[in-house]
Amino acid sequence: MKRIYIFLSAAILGLAGCTDELDQKPISSATTLTFYQSNNDFLQGINSVYASLSGYPDRQLNLSETRSDNLYAVSDGGVRDWEGVNSFHPTLATNPYISEAWSANYSGIFKANTFLDQLAKNGAVITDATLKPRFEAEARYLRAMYYFDLVRWFGKVPLIDKVVSQNEALAIPRSSVADVYKLIISDLQFATQNLPATYTTANVGRATNNAAKSLLALVYMTRSGATYNIEGAGLGVNEWALAYSLLNEVISSGKYSLLPTYPSIFSYTNENNAEVIFDVQFISGGLGLGTTFPVVLAPDTYFTANGLPNQTLTIRPISNDLLNSYATADTRRAFSILSGYTNNGVQETRSFFKKYIDLTKYGKSRTDWPINFITMRYADVLMMKAECILQGGGGTQDEAVTIVNSIRKRAGLGNITSLTLPQLMEERRKEFAGEGTRWHDLVRSGLVEKTITAWIPVEDVLKQMKAFKTDYILYPIPQSELDVKSGLYTQNNGY
Repeated sequence: MKRIYIFLSAAILGLAGCTDELDQKPISSATTLTFYQSNNDFLQGINSVYASLSGYPDRQLNLSETRSDNLYAVSDGGVRDWEGVNSFHPTLATNPYISEAWSANYSGIFKANTFLDQLAKNGAVITDATLKPRFEAEARYLRAMYYFDLVRWFGKVPLIDKVVSQNEALAIPRSSVADVYKLIISDLQFATQNLPATYTTANVGRATNNAAKSLLALVYMTRSGATYNIEGAGLGVNEWALAYSLLNEVISSGKYSLLPTYPSIFSYTNENNAEVIFDVQFISGGLGLGTTFPVVLAPDTYFTANGLPNQTLTIRPISNDLLNSYATADTRRAFSILSGYTNNGVQETRSFFKKYIDLTKYGKSRTDWPINFITMRYADVLMMKAECILQGGGGTQDEAVTIVNSIRKRAGLGNITSLTLPQLMEERRKEFAGEGTRWHDLVRSGLVEKTITAWIPVEDVLKQMKAFKTDYILYPIPQSELDVKSGLYTQNNGY
């Protein structure tokens, strides 16, 4: 799907090329009634819906990884945008990371709704009969992804499933989580039935039916999670069997496999490999289509020590709890984590995630890294199946153990003989460390309150963290949204 972003580079930067592919109208025109007049117009339109995923990787690292017990990211001096996220401060309503999560997802939803509206009105111009249902399925997959992101961060959110005016939007209150899930599930069910299983080289990276099945399975699992007596993503429904069935379909498709080594999953020269089910695509070259996520959790001094420019970032140290959880033989730690380095004769002893950093691939700037961000991979699907088994969704304990042992074997570890849900979450913690899943895993599994409450007093040597409350499972509604129209939204509890 690198080609998706090549299309966008021409549109966003207004470039004119010598080929028909690059000689296209600006993507900003995609919101007008006159834009959608050909196959290529609709191709650019759906690419613009994908483009709203550009901030998704940073968001998972800033709001999930940083919120979790994987990092001890209290302030090391000065005011940081991540200040208070890891420390459970109740004054986060003006935090830019939280505002971005709201605005970027709704931007993607707006683009998806506009695209679907124009597809319904002008789709007759599409000459390839296979493209119209695929385009609709792609847009609905992405809209579901944006809404699922919102629900997990904020709980109740405004439900907007069509093009509305600004004044109309100001009259739309937050909908119940159950109602938002209805749209998410409907969109993903349509996507599972209308997306292809694979693409040709030019379109590799677009959403497939297995990507939709995997995401829908995760939606069912999240809905089935603990409620914590808040209006969050967990509804306590029992849909583990639905998720289990979908995951089995993905596995039995035979299109994915575990790579033999852990580092090869994240190699810059091995993107879209056999373990990737869906990822967000990036390219470097100074076109504005690169990414920042490889360096989000890494410190400036690491880059300057290696002759690269300052990244304007400070260290978010990995927690001692996570560091101590790795067995000596676990090869994932050395690949994912750097423990200590020297800069100008000064030794930095704190550890940080270097999982996505290849210093030889630095682009034009800190925002120009070319590596893709994997949002769903085969190891995740396998371990989600094990979770469904432990939750009574089907299968046997032996199957779950076999799945986990296959992951452990790749990491250089021996077999286990039994498995509990807390043990599975610890296995997931090390497999997906630095990938932005930890907070979501803790919440879905019902373990977040016990885990974080026990973790804070041991880890917080600087005594900067606040006491954890279940209200903090959700983030606050951004103050900027509350200020748009007084009384339209009420703030989440605890803020």
